Amino acid sequence: MKIANSPKSRNKRDKNCRIVRRKGRVYVINKVNPRYKARQG
Repeated sequence: MKIANSPKSRNKRDKNCRIVRRKGRVYVINKVNPRYKARQG
């Protein structure tokens, strides 16, 4: 999992990416291609 400066940019890479907020952190999750997983905060 990458710690991303801007998860918005990683969200645009793949159509399966979703931005989720959990416990004050921003996550990019992708079930189909897990290499896009990212976190901020």
